[in-house]
Amino acid sequence: MLAEPLVRLESVSKEYRNGATRVHALLDVTLTLPPGELIVVHGRSGSGKTTLLNMIGGLDRPSSGRVTVDGAEVSSLPEEALVEYRRETVGFVFQSFGLITILTAAENVEIPLRLRRLEPNERAARVRELLHLVDLAPRANHRPQELSGGEQQRVAIARALGNEPRLLIADEPTAQLDSRRAETIMGLLRKLVDSRGVSVIVATHDPLLIGMADRVIELRDGTLVGERDISLATPADARIP
Repeated sequence: MLAEPLVRLESVSKEYRNGATRVHALLDVTLTLPPGELIVVHGRSGSGKTTLLNMIGGLDRPSSGRVTVDGAEVSSLPEEALVEYRRETVGFVFQSFGLITILTAAENVEIPLRLRRLEPNERAARVRELLHLVDLAPRANHRPQELSGGEQQRVAIARALGNEPRLLIADEPTAQLDSRRAETIMGLLRKLVDSRGVSVIVATHDPLLIGMADRVIELRDGTLVGERDISLATPADARIP
């Protein structure tokens, strides 16, 4: 029996106005994404990748169409329910690591746990678990400026997992990293899918990372132009960009 889709977009468009000009960031995108996969959204700069992720994450609303995630129609949620959705269902990782420089790695990871009002002992145990998951337990008391770019991004991923999201959205998470560290971050996201059951959607234009995905979505000028299910590829073709 096929699993219910985790994400469904139905004729989603997003239009911006630039003076008298209308710019279509997304144009009539219809897409269904299953749970438990590492999904890469691929396309050149300006293709609509970030806009698509913002629609799914509830950071923006479509001009038309519907976005449904985990059974909730995100595109029509009132603001209060949208805040809860972003806090409980989705985790976010961005190109800029977004760490608070005066806090240690552990304290940065702890922030969403404080917002959830977890007891101190439970918070401490969860922080240790998350830092261990991203192989940074020995660096718990280091501040961001004492960490490499790859380590900072791993702290950001640990922080995003604090609310135990069903879906992790990562927008160009390796753009500021060299190829070795980028591959490490994608390997970590792959591990989260395979061992923790988290669904991950990653926007990237790096062809070296696409082959680690289960599914590749290609956008061009705001339009969906391709979708490949790499998990169904033949062994000889598996995970080839």
